[in-house]
Amino acid sequence: MKLIDTSAAVAGLAALFLSVAGVSIPASAEEGYKPTVSVKPILKTTKTTSGDPIRYPDIDDPEVQSLIVEIPPGGETGWHYHPVPAYAYILAGAIEVESETGEKRVFKAGESFAEMVNRKHDGRVVGDEPVRILMIVTGEAGKPFSVKTEAPH
Repeated sequence: MKLIDTSAAVAGLAALFLSVAGVSIPASAEEGYKPTVSVKPILKTTKTTSGDPIRYPDIDDPEVQSLIVEIPPGGETGWHYHPVPAYAYILAGAIEVESETGEKRVFKAGESFAEMVNRKHDGRVVGDEPVRILMIVTGEAGKPFSVKTEAPH
């Protein structure tokens, strides 16, 4: 699978995230909405959480999935990687994501990020509240968006 740069795909996914957010600011005429429609940006980035540029797969059978990921208090995702681009919006709780390099970042309710692609990482719940994540995946029909792997250390 070859990856390509696509800003239009980012804009489309951003619009989907914006519709989920609820609270908003007035949209500009350039966005193509009526003046009464409001938009609250929650993610605008050109890089993943690992610092790599956003790239989209050039595949024959593209598929977009929207998922709710729930992790109980004290839980973790387990080490894994995403072979395709995915985007996360934290609906509830807080999660600490550790990358294969050992870098750790905490994401809390209301925050959004572009997942690392082809880089091992693990997510652990921070605190006593379950984590709920809206995850949007731009992948390929019939292929996994997440692959279990061994811890890097």
